[in-house]
Amino acid sequence: MNNDYRKLTRSRENRMICGVCGGLGEYLNVDPTIVRIIWIFFSLAGCGTGLLVYLVASVIIPEKMD
Repeated sequence: MNNDYRKLTRSRENRMICGVCGGLGEYLNVDPTIVRIIWIFFSLAGCGTGLLVYLVASVIIPEKMD
């Protein structure tokens, strides 16, 4: 039985504020800069809802333990 699974965590290396976008980028195997650009676009389009979602994600998603 193979127990290889990925866990969504906040990044310690690719962080700008709390590491949420860096962690999503690592989880999805995408450049964190692309995740940040998409997040900013949806934050501006959603009248700032993305900021609230980011704050909630920074509290809920655990930090990576190395």
